[in-house]
Amino acid sequence: MRLVSLLPSATEIVYALGLGDDLVGVTFECDEPPAARVEKTVVVGGRDTRGMTPGEIDAYVKEQLAAGGDLYTLREDALAGLAPDLILTQDLCRVCALPSGHVTEALHHLGCQAEVLTLDPHSLDEVLGTILTVGAHTGVRDRAERLVADLRARLSRVSDTVSGRPRRRVAVVEWVDPPFTAGHWVPDLVDVAGGEAVAANPGARSVETTWRALADAAPDVVLVTPCGFHLDGASEQARAVAPRFPGIPVWALDADAIVVRPGPRLVEGVEAIAGILHPDLVGEPDPKAATRVA
Repeated sequence: MRLVSLLPSATEIVYALGLGDDLVGVTFECDEPPAARVEKTVVVGGRDTRGMTPGEIDAYVKEQLAAGGDLYTLREDALAGLAPDLILTQDLCRVCALPSGHVTEALHHLGCQAEVLTLDPHSLDEVLGTILTVGAHTGVRDRAERLVADLRARLSRVSDTVSGRPRRRVAVVEWVDPPFTAGHWVPDLVDVAGGEAVAANPGARSVETTWRALADAAPDVVLVTPCGFHLDGASEQARAVAPRFPGIPVWALDADAIVVRPGPRLVEGVEAIAGILHPDLVGEPDPKAATRVA
């Protein structure tokens, strides 16, 4: 089966299921594992935002969406040349990836008969369910079941370890200019790690908020996890945020690796957050995954 992934998280799922050799197309944002970007054909492009501030990125996104524009470009010729059997995409967030409707229209235009599988998890449990779905559609159901069982076992170990401990109040900042709350599966990560997500929107979209509202939620810990950034970028933004929360520990996390992409590595996110909240029980978080800035 020839697979095309239009989501970084789906690319991670494909590799976790041992299907990397079947993957022929990816997006420009698929950076895990590194071989995905180097060895595969890039079929979705987008604006390089590395030189932009969070405020500039937010303004660009809002301008494009208000004008009915697209944040991503499907390279139809490249897609047609790959002759895929299965395309993995999403409708969860227009800011995160190309909507499935665009893909279906392109396939119709190209006369391509590929199946389009839409992955739209809203909770941690649903994220694990997408792994089973991909496994079923690619003929490796048993592998997917084993992988999910292993991930659930790791989550259970964390949950059991921190059970009975007082839950620290955790504010997760998914964007800093303007500030956005934690949404979808992110509050679940905090819950399993032994915390209580405050000023959050579990199971639904992350929404714009104010620094006053976040402070009024009285967090004991602030986690900065900006979508689209790894640890270096998150740390820089967390240092700018820290003065808004005097006396409160502020941590930066590798957001793209372990928090915002709905794939297998969310379990590493739970383990890192548990290390922040309960280091005496589970040990300090991996410094490559999280760092305290205040």
